[in-house]
Amino acid sequence: MELRHLRYFAAVAETCHFGQAAVQLHVAQPALSYAIRQLEAELDVTLFTRTTRQVSLTPAGEYLKVEATRILADVDDAVDGVRRIAAGRSGLVRVGLTGIAAFSHLPRIARAVKRELPDVDLQVRSDMLTPVQCEGLRSLELDLGLLRPPVVGEGIAVRTIDIEPMVLAVSVDHRLAVEPVVSVDDLRNEMFVMYDSRDSAVNDAAIRSCHRAGFVPQRAHEASGTSVLLALVAAGLGVAVLPGSVRSLPLEGIVIRELVDGGTVELALAWRTGEDNPVVEGVADIIMSAFALEANVGENL
Repeated sequence: MELRHLRYFAAVAETCHFGQAAVQLHVAQPALSYAIRQLEAELDVTLFTRTTRQVSLTPAGEYLKVEATRILADVDDAVDGVRRIAAGRSGLVRVGLTGIAAFSHLPRIARAVKRELPDVDLQVRSDMLTPVQCEGLRSLELDLGLLRPPVVGEGIAVRTIDIEPMVLAVSVDHRLAVEPVVSVDDLRNEMFVMYDSRDSAVNDAAIRSCHRAGFVPQRAHEASGTSVLLALVAAGLGVAVLPGSVRSLPLEGIVIRELVDGGTVELALAWRTGEDNPVVEGVADIIMSAFALEANVGENL
C-alpha cells in the first residue's frame, strides 16, 4: 500500500466527491479514480458505494477513514519531527555539570533552552568532576559538559563561559566569619576541607592561592561532593576556598567571605571535537549566548 493511495483515499472519504477531492489533491479525476480502484483491489474490499448521484463510504471504508486519518497524522508528525531535529530544533541533549554549577548556572541554561528551543529535552547529570565528564563525552554518554578546565584527555573542545572569584567558606562561629574581607594569608594556620579527587580544578585553584601567599594548606578533611564538603565546613572541621557561585547553594551554618587575593577559577562548556549533531550545536550556542563573555577562549563549535 502506497502512502499516496492513503492520502487519495482520505481526501475522497472526507468529501465523498471524486471531483472535489481531485481539485484538493491537484490531480486529474480519472487518475484519482484509478488510484482508489487500485487500493480496493489491493485490500480486496469495496471502500465506496458509487452511484451516479452519490458517493458514500462502506463500513470497511468508514473504518479505513479513521485509521488513515491516524496514520497520516503520525506520518506528518514524524516528518515534522525529523525536520526539526535536522534543523536543531528538537531532540534530547545530555548535559553533565559540576556540583556547584547545577545550582548556579543550570537554572539560567534551562530557562534559555526552554525559551529558544521548547521542543528540546535536557537530561542533566550533576555533581560530575571534570575527568568524569570528559570520559562521558568521549563514550557518547554525554553531549555537553559544564566543567572546570583543564580537560582530561583528547577529543574535547571547550569554551569558557564564566570566570569566578575564589571565596572563603567558614562556619558561622569561625573567627573570620565577622570579617567582611579576608586575605589568603589569614588562612595560614587554618585546617582545610577539600575535594577528595586529585583532578579537582577547585582544589588546584585553592592550593595555588595558598602557594602565592607562601604556605601549603593543611588538608584536614576530604569530601566526595560539594554538599558533604559544605557540611564539614558548617560543622567547624575546617575552612574551604571555593568558586564564588557557591553563594547560590543553601548554606545553613556557613558564612561566605570575599578573598581579596584568592584568584579565580574558570567554568567552561565542553563538547566532543567534530560534533555535528545540530541539536547539540543549537543548545551549545544558547548556553554560550546566555553566559557571553567578552574574552572567550577555546574553539568555536
